[in-house]
Amino acid sequence: MSNLTVSRHFVQASLVGAESLGFDTRELLIEAGISPELLRIEMARVNSDQFSRLMQVLWSRLDDEFMGMGPRRARSGTFATMCALVIDCPTLEAVYRQAYQFSRLFEPMVTMELNTSGEHARLVTRIEGDIHDPHYFLRESLLVIWHRLGSWLIGQPIELERAEFDYPRPSHGDEYRHIFHCPLEFESSQTALTFDKRFLSAPVIRDKPEMRQFLKTSPADLLSRPDESNTFTGKIRTLIGRDFSRPLPDFEWIAAELHTSPQTLRRRLKQENTSFQEIKDLLRRDMAIYYLSRQELPINDIASKVGFTEPSTFHRAFKKWTGVTPGAYREGERGTLVK
Repeated sequence: MSNLTVSRHFVQASLVGAESLGFDTRELLIEAGISPELLRIEMARVNSDQFSRLMQVLWSRLDDEFMGMGPRRARSGTFATMCALVIDCPTLEAVYRQAYQFSRLFEPMVTMELNTSGEHARLVTRIEGDIHDPHYFLRESLLVIWHRLGSWLIGQPIELERAEFDYPRPSHGDEYRHIFHCPLEFESSQTALTFDKRFLSAPVIRDKPEMRQFLKTSPADLLSRPDESNTFTGKIRTLIGRDFSRPLPDFEWIAAELHTSPQTLRRRLKQENTSFQEIKDLLRRDMAIYYLSRQELPINDIASKVGFTEPSTFHRAFKKWTGVTPGAYREGERGTLVK
């Protein structure tokens, strides 16, 4: 079962380049196991497995890791070649320096450059030439992939202090809260990620066999499956679990399990752009979407599985999350939605 879901926006945004190149986007969606009819629901979401498959389909069919949005093509294997170079680096700083040197070999350049100042380190987006990225998906992907690749290589999440974007807050800007888990600044002078300089000295702990395994599903999985294991959000999701048919642990118990006070935990969740109630709501939403894809499960049973004693309460909550009833959502999954 996928732990997380991905907004319809990112599915549609990822297809912009393919569409401009004349590809049949319905065919690409079906190949990835996504019902095109589901995307007619404005607040629809797909599971992380589906989104990961879509990324792999796009890179394979277009033979372009920029998915038709960049100033040039990045042929399949570019990311893997960069990873083969950085796996021998001793530290995170060496990884980012080496990755930049590799990326700048290609013109026009599309990369992230590491800058340091005082106690802070910044990964700054460097894109030369014209791009076809009306929904910012290419730029978002670049930030996410470089950040999560570095985190994976050193075996710990690089805690972000700030994420900056040189464009106005987009309509899907609320999704950024759950991607970056840090304060967000739009209409900045640069698109960049800032973090504590101490992470740069962290040693690379992965080896070549691990990298070969990692590359079987990356960078697709980097985009669809964030490593939240070391965030308070991720730790709370793990403590809550998936069995909502039993009473959920209360906030005080969660805080005690995490060896912190309730006040400190609330403050840390605020820093991660979320709250205990939102974590519970989004976990219920993602589980409900997963269960609805299992056509054999009656909707009333799904309501019980995600912690609702009354089906009518579940229907209201699900409509608040997605804009449609559970029945209409399931029809979208089946491809039988009538609107």
